[in-house]
Amino acid sequence: MARWCYRHRLVVLVLWAGALFGLGVTASSAGTNYAEVFSLPDTDSKRAYDLMRKAFPERAGDTDTVVWKADEGTVRDATVRSRMESALAEIGRMEGVGAVAGPYDERGAAQISEDGRIAYAQVTFAEQADAVPKALVQDVVDTARAAAGDGLQVELGGQAITRVQEPPTGTAELVGILAAAVVLFVAFGSVFAMLLPIVVALFGVAGGMFGTQLISHVTDVPELASLLATLIGLGVGIDYALFIVTRHRRGVLSGKDPEEAAVAALDTSGRAVLFAGGTVCIALAGMLVTNLRFLDGVVIGTSLTVVLSVLAAVTLLPALLGVLGHRVLGRRQRRRLAASDPKGEPVSGLAARWSATVQRRPRAVAAVAVVLMAALAVPLLSLRLGTVDQGNDDASTTTRKAYDLLAEGFGPGFNGPLQVVVDGEAPTGLIRLVEGTEGVAQVAAAPPANGVTVIQVVPTTSPQDVETDRLIDTLREDVIPAAGVDAHVGGVTAVSKDFASVTGDRLPLFVGTIIGLGFLLLLLAFRSLVVPLTAAVMNLLAAAASFGVLVTVFQWGVGLDVLGLGKEGPIASFLPIIMLSLLFGLSMDYQVFLVSRMHEEWVHTRDNARAVRVGLAETSRVINSAALIMVCVFLAFVLSGDYGAAMAGVGLAAAVALDAFVLRTALVPAVMHLLGNANWWLPAGLEKRLPHLAVEPKEEDDGTPAPAPEERAVDGAASVVHGFVRTPEGEPVQGAAVTLLTPGGRQLDRVVSLADGAYIVAVPSPGTYLLAVSASPYGARAAHVTVGDGPHVHDVELTPGGVDVVS
Repeated sequence: MARWCYRHRLVVLVLWAGALFGLGVTASSAGTNYAEVFSLPDTDSKRAYDLMRKAFPERAGDTDTVVWKADEGTVRDATVRSRMESALAEIGRMEGVGAVAGPYDERGAAQISEDGRIAYAQVTFAEQADAVPKALVQDVVDTARAAAGDGLQVELGGQAITRVQEPPTGTAELVGILAAAVVLFVAFGSVFAMLLPIVVALFGVAGGMFGTQLISHVTDVPELASLLATLIGLGVGIDYALFIVTRHRRGVLSGKDPEEAAVAALDTSGRAVLFAGGTVCIALAGMLVTNLRFLDGVVIGTSLTVVLSVLAAVTLLPALLGVLGHRVLGRRQRRRLAASDPKGEPVSGLAARWSATVQRRPRAVAAVAVVLMAALAVPLLSLRLGTVDQGNDDASTTTRKAYDLLAEGFGPGFNGPLQVVVDGEAPTGLIRLVEGTEGVAQVAAAPPANGVTVIQVVPTTSPQDVETDRLIDTLREDVIPAAGVDAHVGGVTAVSKDFASVTGDRLPLFVGTIIGLGFLLLLLAFRSLVVPLTAAVMNLLAAAASFGVLVTVFQWGVGLDVLGLGKEGPIASFLPIIMLSLLFGLSMDYQVFLVSRMHEEWVHTRDNARAVRVGLAETSRVINSAALIMVCVFLAFVLSGDYGAAMAGVGLAAAVALDAFVLRTALVPAVMHLLGNANWWLPAGLEKRLPHLAVEPKEEDDGTPAPAPEERAVDGAASVVHGFVRTPEGEPVQGAAVTLLTPGGRQLDRVVSLADGAYIVAVPSPGTYLLAVSASPYGARAAHVTVGDGPHVHDVELTPGGVDVVS
């Protein structure tokens, strides 16, 4: 497939461009039909909502607030009253508005603050906030704020109002892309190579967004799906293309024709991309086991974007590589390639030295990594899920200003009133018990309607305060049972608390599902029980540490001022499931790219220490570059202006950074060194029954023809020679040509040594062979090596000007 896409690159480009254009036109014509299907069956707040809908069918929807403040005088002044009564009357006549309860009638006296300077009115829509048309909400906002001026401040708050003050989209995405471009340019040193991953990611994200928009017309897809699809699509799209382009450039630098290099890159890293993309989709699909129906649309949107990103990486990318040819290299690299013998792209000295350090001191490296991750995970013990109220909004928004005005005039509890809904007439005893409950500021009972009574309860604390959660528990578990009535506690704050409880209850099943599926996939890929078990433990450790960072920043407030993100509060209830899905998927990506290279080396040499060392040295740089891009993309969402998006961005950025820079670069290889050959243990009976997945087949390191199949080491057959090429002082020699020949002089294999001086050549069968090593300015060495039934270790020492003669 890679060769076909490379040779028919113009056809592939036209097909992709045409498909994207067609999707875009169709999606633009159809528009969006996002639906927020949010339901919590078998919860107390849902039963309260059902009774409210029975009592007030036209007022069972979302209730928002119009609040105003007079700079001078009081809100009872004739000029203020006439302006606000006119605006409220106009709002009440709008189609879709169920009722408007103002402060200027007999029952509204309590809606004016004690000093008379602040008042509010409640606007109840016919639908829940997410179902109210944006045009209607905007009309309400415009009408209310038109009354402001001349010393009168008018602001609006509530869930529906939030929808029309969302910041313009695109800023966060643009900043993330620019940051990724800088990282890619530094990594590649070529503008064209830098553009490749970005173009591929944009095609995948755009296709996913258009596709999700169309799917929203046939199933329920929440608006949140679009944001998350963009976030995950940019990250994985750039990363997947980065892995393939890096492998392709390595092939071109080793002297391969660009077409052969592209085919080899897709047949190695491309396979790993397919496998990694599948693991991300499986992790996302794990959200389905929570049975929270509003997440179904999120799974559809994000999974579609990941699938299209993978498809773009394995079809569009080889076509683009065909268009660029050698221009995928920088100018200096092209000049160097033309002027000298190709030696491949060397592993960076830092990566090789770090890999050697981990091999020498695995216990120390593992201990430091574990202590760091454990320390970051400690705050997780105080994790509190809940809702982030509008007190966390930007200070310039009308919802934040309305929130502050209500808290100033009536106390913080006014921003999240509770409703005790009674099936029947509320007895006086219940009202007295509620009034006497600690944490209750005010109680107001409405006349019964359709056999249902609603008692409005205003807490003394804000909606996101832990004391408010305790008040809800007290009302449900003590007060209502003591009154002996059939009543339920509802309202936005109660719904948020129930959602947090449901999420917490279902989280273990969700985590167990995605951990189990990931274990099975890695078991099939690497033919090992220990590798997938290690990956599962590392994923849990990364999740714990990243949530510890979230608690520290957003719940404890450390650094919130620097980020400009309001005040501290609980962690959003929806975040653990969504964040864990993305984190587990991305962690599996890095595990696959790291261990697949180690597994390739293990199959060839059966030397665990070498496999881990070479795998880390060759993949750590690209994994760290990919992680840095992810971190930039995720942190850019802090600029989105949305508190929830910023929380997800910071959490995922911390998770990816810790996973890549601490776990995959330090702890995983250190543990694998300590475990030794046990890493690759699999019971013989299980080995026979498992299907085989070739995640990343062997790729030749240089451009020399491969020996005949019968002359290669197959699946760990005892026929390799490996070791190090060093100077007399012990310094590694990089780029030394290592050639294995038969006693008669026929070449069997030829490689170049890595940055740490390591080399490996394949031997067809046990016997005696000639090994020749040469490197400028060190001269050459040659020796007979006798290979038995296992891998043979042979280190070579090169001296300047030295030459061996072997008969």
